[in-house]
Amino acid sequence: MSRTERSIMNYSRPAAELIAIRSSHRTYSSRQPEENLRTEINRMLGILPAPPFACSARFELVDMAGADDQTPRRLGTYGVIRGARWFIVGAVRKAPRDMEDFGYLMEAAILGMTDLGLGTCWLGGTFKRTDYGRRINVRSDETVPAITPVGYPAENRAITDRLIRWSAGSNKRKAPEELFFENDFSHPVNDLNALPWADAFQAVRMAPSASNLQPWRLLIERKSGTVHFFLTRSRGYDRLIRAADLQRIDMGIAMCHFELCVRQYGKEGRWVDRFPPDVAFTDKTEYIASWVME
Repeated sequence: MSRTERSIMNYSRPAAELIAIRSSHRTYSSRQPEENLRTEINRMLGILPAPPFACSARFELVDMAGADDQTPRRLGTYGVIRGARWFIVGAVRKAPRDMEDFGYLMEAAILGMTDLGLGTCWLGGTFKRTDYGRRINVRSDETVPAITPVGYPAENRAITDRLIRWSAGSNKRKAPEELFFENDFSHPVNDLNALPWADAFQAVRMAPSASNLQPWRLLIERKSGTVHFFLTRSRGYDRLIRAADLQRIDMGIAMCHFELCVRQYGKEGRWVDRFPPDVAFTDKTEYIASWVME
């Protein structure tokens, strides 16, 4: 399968199940992924689906072993990663909507790692991009927006790991009426089960995001089935990290979850630029893309 095809990942379990069990792990076992498993990871990274906006991105499994594999590695804004040796490092060519495509593709890969029984953790904050970029020979027209450790999660989370999860409110999710709307933003959706493809909307709600801010807002056209994706900005996040717009990455993650689960229903569709006319929204809200049924 080539990256030019609009097919989606062929996991061994339903995408909704993988989304439900995916969790961020910052503490890893001393047991490292075996060679045959690393081969499967590399195979999976080579068959990621074409992203919504056709940006050029690539991902590699990288061995970052140091003198002491258990030495804490301060790689992200959430703190310490322990025991990780292998990392997925991605680079995307700079272009409009590059961050959305990167988020979409890396989340597809992360769910693949979940399917293999491995732990991961999105790291898009403060890590040494030059060190990781050097490992994959990043080019001048590319950027490295995020990385993830890959390994067997430790049986017990380190205290730092638990504190980070608590402070970020990792398991908390906004109420549906804060995220989903019908026809315009004055009609919030209170019950996801009242919508077609309820699992797909729940999967968006479960998506990971920087600081768990959940910036996506979905506008649903009931008659046509078109779903418009909007980003509601948190102040300063577009300037927080020069090399990566974290909330645009979050939008790509949400789009990945949505498409994976819609396709589980056997529904075909595509991503288009179809800004809904006559829809009022705040100056903190940006239109990203629309999913239309085929």
